[in-house]
Amino acid sequence: MKFVDEYRDPAAARVLVARIRELAGEDSFKFMEVCGGHTHTIYRHGIEHVLPQNVELVHGPGCPVCVIPMGRVDDAIAVAETPGVIFTSFGDMMRVPGGHGNLLEAKARGADVRFVYSPLDALRIAVEHPDREVVFFAVGFETTAPSTAVTLLRARDADVRNFSVFCNHVTIVPPLKAILESPDLRLDGFLGPGHVSTVVGNHPYRFVPAQYGKPLVTAGFEPLDILQAIVMLLTQIREGRCQVENQYTRIVRDEGNPRALKMLAEVFELRPHFEWRGLGFISQSALKLRPELAPWDAELRFAVPGVRVADPKACQCGEVLKGVIKPWECKVFGTACTPETPIGTCMVSSEGACAAYYNFGRLHREAAVTLGRASA
Repeated sequence: MKFVDEYRDPAAARVLVARIRELAGEDSFKFMEVCGGHTHTIYRHGIEHVLPQNVELVHGPGCPVCVIPMGRVDDAIAVAETPGVIFTSFGDMMRVPGGHGNLLEAKARGADVRFVYSPLDALRIAVEHPDREVVFFAVGFETTAPSTAVTLLRARDADVRNFSVFCNHVTIVPPLKAILESPDLRLDGFLGPGHVSTVVGNHPYRFVPAQYGKPLVTAGFEPLDILQAIVMLLTQIREGRCQVENQYTRIVRDEGNPRALKMLAEVFELRPHFEWRGLGFISQSALKLRPELAPWDAELRFAVPGVRVADPKACQCGEVLKGVIKPWECKVFGTACTPETPIGTCMVSSEGACAAYYNFGRLHREAAVTLGRASA
């Protein structure tokens, strides 16, 4: 295949759906798509409504914005409101709520908060404003961490001392372990995250079949990618196999990207523990700057409150991130919590499960059931 429309071909999709029905038979299966990008593909293209009702897909903790706890947002706001600071961030973090509002509200109060497309944009701002402290709000899994690493190495090599990074990069393996050890959820397999795997490869997931007896298939982000990955999972189960397989072979290599991994090791080290929204504290699940890069570490340069903030009681983002409930089962979904007035992170991010449900019309259980019956 060479073109995007080939990965959305209806005839090919019907063949794959028929194969899924054949493999599933009368048994029930529940698979978790780890990545938020998969969730949006599933609901944008109505994949959940063409699958047999005994094959269910649930969401995982693979949305990098969604897993940031409210306390870290408050820390970012505290740095942004420090006199003389230009605080830069990706756009999807601007409206993520903390205990004291969000970054856009901090900007309205007078903080110099700016949207950037990459950390290199933030470094450029620092070079252009040598009299100001410029901070970049670094978030994301191993997918985006290499761009932060490149920027930090350039800042170090150019000795740009008015630039620093507030690091919130997280890693993919520890939350998978937390999900697998959770008593709340029974899973039969995983759709592995495609974007993260372009960096880390497939080898880090081998513990999933080895220790927990669940198959994992790294999947791409087009409709046929998702359907083929489900076929691969069901085929493993029916053949009595349990392995890590790669559906996304056009992009992902088993060994990952050695150059990017080398750069990550040069710039970052693991934190002893880090709080995840909905999952609590997970040991060695996030990255921090190595001591050699301390002059560019915003957490060392500025007074960061570091106060843990409890999620609003009405918000059930944690349960959504763990795949325990569907977004429309949350009490405030689509009413008090909408993309315009988000209470939880899952409604803000472009990869959030709640945003996917809301934007593509899955507003309540009855609608989902009706659509499912109509497609059967």
